[in-house]
Amino acid sequence: METEALKVAVVMQRVPLANRWQPYQWKPIEISADAVLPDGGAHCLRDDEIDTRWLFAGFEIRLYSDEAEGYFLNIDSPAPCWFVMSRMEEVDGVDVAVPKQVTLSYNEAARLMDGGERVDTLPASRDIIEHMARFVQEHYRPEVKKKRRKPSFEGGAGVEQMARAEGEQHGS
Repeated sequence: METEALKVAVVMQRVPLANRWQPYQWKPIEISADAVLPDGGAHCLRDDEIDTRWLFAGFEIRLYSDEAEGYFLNIDSPAPCWFVMSRMEEVDGVDVAVPKQVTLSYNEAARLMDGGERVDTLPASRDIIEHMARFVQEHYRPEVKKKRRKPSFEGGAGVEQMARAEGEQHGS
């Protein structure tokens, strides 16, 4: 089960840093509904010494039932957010952090970071959080935790077998 697609655009900003090893930093500063711009469009909004901003359009956001736990973890956090994965690329002769994926799933963002990708966050709007909450309420069923006893506490044959195996390893 998945929801209808919501098209969004991401604005990435480059700001100078007072750091000799890293002269600037890229970060997402806005995610907005994308009803007008062509898919995959990249547009420079501002470029000067103080601030550089690029708009990237064409991202489709859908909520999937198999990612319901990731949406639950997002809305259950103190600050629910968008996750934006970006990579440095050359666009019109300039190095720019280009967003490659936008998601609301905490688990999906964690998988991207585990794979070595850069993932930044941006606060989600109240409307998006409410939409996720309705989806989670309908599709998320927490896994029932089962108690598991360790074999060493079961006593009897299990303990005797473990003791024999250890004794054989140590030459007893």
